[in-house]
Formats: sequence, C-alpha cells, structure tokens
Amino acid sequence: MPLSITTSDKDNERVVSVAGEVDVSNAPELREALDRAFEGGATAVEVDLTEVPYIDSTGIGVLVGAAHRAHDKGVGLSVSHPQHNVARVLGLLGVGRELDVKAD
Repeated sequence: MPLSITTSDKDNERVVSVAGEVDVSNAPELREALDRAFEGGATAVEVDLTEVPYIDSTGIGVLVGAAHRAHDKGVGLSVSHPQHNVARVLGLLGVGRELDVKAD
C-alpha cells in the first residue's frame, strides 16, 4: 500500500493524516510533511495513524524527531488512533509518552 499523507486544519491545530505502511522507503516523505505542518502558526500538530497498519523503526524515529522539533518550536505534537500493532510497538519502545499517544 503506497503512503498517502494529507494535512488539514482544525481550529489552531494541524492534523496530518497518514495512510499506508511507513518504512525506510518513505519515511523522508513523512518527515517533510511533518516539517511543513509546523509552519504557519499552528499551536499543535496531531499525527493521525488510523490508516497505518505498520511502522518500522525509521518511521518511529521520524515521529520522535518531529516531537523534539515541535517542542523546540513550542508546538504540541500528538499521535492519535494508532492501530493495535502500531500502538504495541510504540509502547514496547517506550515512546508513547514522548509522542503523546492517544489510543482509542
């Protein structure tokens, strides 16, 4: 499944919706989308992973790096609606709190 990333605005929050598997082959695309999401005055960025069945360590690294950049810019970052397998991996790696994961 090819990666698809769309961005929308909701109040002062930017929502980055990701669909497809996130891995080393497309992680730079996610990084660029997140960097763009920090521009334009949004006070918070939500990364919606509802449609992501798989994410590898490179993709998780992109999310953690984005969380650090968001913190440096004074922007909140959260990860929402990870599928069970993705939430499990985030939990095993201990990055759930750093990414402010909001599971269903």
